[in-house]
Amino acid sequence: MSVNSPYYTAEHEAFRDSLSSFVSKEIEPHAADWDEAGSFPRELYRKAAAIGLIPLGYPEQYGGVEADLFYVIIAAQEIARPGVGGLSASLLSHNIGTPPIIKAGSEALKQRVVPSILSGEAISALAITEPGGGSDVAALSTTAKRDGDHYIVNGSKTFITSGMRADYYTVAVRTGEPGHKGISLLLIERDREGFSRTPLDRKMGWWCSDTATLYFDNCRVPVGNLLGEENQGSKLMMKNFNFERIFMAAGCTAFARACFDEVVDYARQRHTFGQPLIQHQVVRHKLADMHMRIEATQAYLEKLAWQVENGQNPVAGVCLLKNQSTLTMEFCAREAVQIMGGAGYMRGSKSERIYREVRVNAIGGGAEEIMKDLAVRQLGL
Repeated sequence: MSVNSPYYTAEHEAFRDSLSSFVSKEIEPHAADWDEAGSFPRELYRKAAAIGLIPLGYPEQYGGVEADLFYVIIAAQEIARPGVGGLSASLLSHNIGTPPIIKAGSEALKQRVVPSILSGEAISALAITEPGGGSDVAALSTTAKRDGDHYIVNGSKTFITSGMRADYYTVAVRTGEPGHKGISLLLIERDREGFSRTPLDRKMGWWCSDTATLYFDNCRVPVGNLLGEENQGSKLMMKNFNFERIFMAAGCTAFARACFDEVVDYARQRHTFGQPLIQHQVVRHKLADMHMRIEATQAYLEKLAWQVENGQNPVAGVCLLKNQSTLTMEFCAREAVQIMGGAGYMRGSKSERIYREVRVNAIGGGAEEIMKDLAVRQLGL
């Protein structure tokens, strides 16, 4: 994570410095208050777009900024630095909602919706999970039946990030036979008749993340909003999941580092038994274990990103990385709260908040158990 790294160039580091300044000025002073309030200003999307965060990694012809995965890692980790997972999840929800539009939408559709998303004027969300099933994507039951030049969509989605705020939803629907072979992706605008939403605001963590359940009641969607070919949506989703898991892993590793940095500062200031807490051997060993896990996970992340950038498709590695990063986050959050004692149990510290947010990361983007099963199959075991 320096100019001496084989992965990061001087240009990467210049971007890191610019984004770090933005986060320190525009986000960190307010992040904890936004989380307590359960929301953050919509204006932040436009500000994030203006400094190149929202358009990062998207084609220039739609207002994007071409970038490799190492820029994406930097972005995920700088936004995670304030220790508010709900902020990064909602502010950057376009990173899971927009790629299928770029990859498979018609040129007319892309020209109509993508520039407004990348400028921060519009918000993009991904809607796959349903009330009747989470990780079992092949069992989704929301239907889209062809009726002339429209699809008629019926069903519901839940736990959708940016579910209330979004302007454009990339929605997984069933257009064909049971299982993966009958799934398609549709872009559905928020103002479509028959489309409604209700907020989910009683969450353990990610308080400022806009989360909702979506309902489709004979919602008419133009056939031109189909992404790719009918019944070929599963392939698009799988590609999307790999990117999402790398992005999540980068963020989780940064949340672990935020816990480490906070508890080191605390341990230097807190005195027990006549000396700073950090001088006690048991605390120093905890810090060593935290640092070891963070550095190992960061190295794994960067190795896999390098493989992807060089044309490889390390699916098993990405699945295991996703688990490794959430386990690292969990370990560091737990140890930080333990070292801080009562202060770590009180709301207001990054470590307390991150501790509450561990489980959503171990569930979202592919549950821990699903990741292990998929990795084992990919390894041919």
